[in-house]
Amino acid sequence: MNEPTKDHRPTVMKRTYYSLYDRLLDRRALARAFEKVRRAKGAPGIDGQAIDAFEADLLGELTRLVSELRSKTYRPSAVRRVSIPKPEGGQRHLGIPTVRDRVVQQALLDILQPIFDPDFHPSSYGYRPGRSCQQAVAKATMFIRRYGLDQVVDMDLSKCFDRLDHGLILSSIRRRVTDGSILNLIKMFLTSGVMNEGVWEATELGSPQGGVVSPLIANIYLDAFDQEMMRRGYRIVRYADDILILCRSKRSAAHAMSVAVEILEGDLKLTVNRDKTHLTSACEGVKFLGVVIGSMHTRIAAEKVAAFKAKVKVITRKNSPVNLEKVIADLNPVLRGWGSYFRMANCKGLYRELARWIRRRLRAKQLALWKKPTRLIRRLRQVGVRGDLQKMRMTAWRTSRSSYASMAISNGFLAELGLFDLTELETGVLPGLT
Repeated sequence: MNEPTKDHRPTVMKRTYYSLYDRLLDRRALARAFEKVRRAKGAPGIDGQAIDAFEADLLGELTRLVSELRSKTYRPSAVRRVSIPKPEGGQRHLGIPTVRDRVVQQALLDILQPIFDPDFHPSSYGYRPGRSCQQAVAKATMFIRRYGLDQVVDMDLSKCFDRLDHGLILSSIRRRVTDGSILNLIKMFLTSGVMNEGVWEATELGSPQGGVVSPLIANIYLDAFDQEMMRRGYRIVRYADDILILCRSKRSAAHAMSVAVEILEGDLKLTVNRDKTHLTSACEGVKFLGVVIGSMHTRIAAEKVAAFKAKVKVITRKNSPVNLEKVIADLNPVLRGWGSYFRMANCKGLYRELARWIRRRLRAKQLALWKKPTRLIRRLRQVGVRGDLQKMRMTAWRTSRSSYASMAISNGFLAELGLFDLTELETGVLPGLT
């Protein structure tokens, strides 16, 4: 199969929207927006108002918002700066808007998303309705294994959300939406500033990661890159700022990387992380969204397994006084969420290994709760074990692997307590593509 060819499809005139602001002045639209904000949960902004407090006076809050939007006196508050550790090290800065600002942003998103989303690049998957990480992995896998595009540029952008140029954001939106009131509202969100430890800081660049409308803004911004790469004949897969460019040869991949850097840094004024952007191949394994895609199989990235085990260890630690039923209730959402996400990998064997290790952790936890060997012996008698029984150290890790522990706290017993079994998940399953 030859290299992908340039897209020579005729340009289709896209509809331009001149009057959208009136849609924000409908209290029912704001009520629907609040319901989405409520379901998404989230912490308070700089005013300290929680979602429950907003909901307690919902009619009054929405009426005030409609009045302010109609009179053009609405002004968004600065976002609250929150820093969270990145898995690979460093800090990710989030900006948490107030609840009332999140409601307006959600209503704005409900208006703009149907306008822009249908025309986004078909291999863009981040923060889009009906699209997922698993579909992005499926598309990359298809390009590698079916099309033979196994030489890959793994692009990394430095602080993408923080470096979006406000002028380019507005000009990109203006191509489809010319309503000045909508554009002014977006500009106010972009320039509302950040409150960092009580000090207001101006925001001359970026769209706060944590804002409801920010992911759409980022997709609109980066779609220029997507479309230009498609115009030049390159296959890409993008999930937010995670970008793969898939080629047939090392030479083509090296050229694609230089082209991508030129577009991202030159046209879009972003910064490519040269330390993390690199050429790789399916033979080496292509890291993407937590998995490593190979020529034949997909495995879970080692650091994701390590992070999962660390989380399980915290929940199942022996020195906490929590009973086994509560431990399992706390553990199950982690098992279901992690297991369901990574079932796209070829990980049946790993899931079996992890399931055994989790059961052993739970046995060690129960033995520590029993404290005395006599409690273990009493349990063994209850399940029908006869003969002489040797006393064992209840807090020793090796005891949790003993036949005594397995008989007293059997797989069936743990299942009766509701433990979710990772091995029940079908693995190696990739979703259909859109």
